[in-house]
Amino acid sequence: MAIIDLMAALMGVSMGFLAFLVIGGVSGVSAGIFYPGASGEVNPDRILTAFLLGSIAAAASSYAGQYWDLFQSGQILEWASTIFAACAVGCVFAALAK
Repeated sequence: MAIIDLMAALMGVSMGFLAFLVIGGVSGVSAGIFYPGASGEVNPDRILTAFLLGSIAAAASSYAGQYWDLFQSGQILEWASTIFAACAVGCVFAALAK
């Protein structure tokens, strides 16, 4: 029984990380694509940076909200905050990179 609990705990952590990586990455990349630089072309380094910043913002939003007891893991408010944080960071990055 302890092995099943350990597996569930580990899968929850890894799935949460992958979800934040995907949500943050997609949000950051979409902001980078919709708001290209001054030359109008999409730079691969800029896309990678936006992906990483969005993923970090999504994970930080989730962990900060859980730390401050705003929500628990898996609640819809957690997902909404991660999407909002990743989009906000992506937009700020796109605005500053111009």
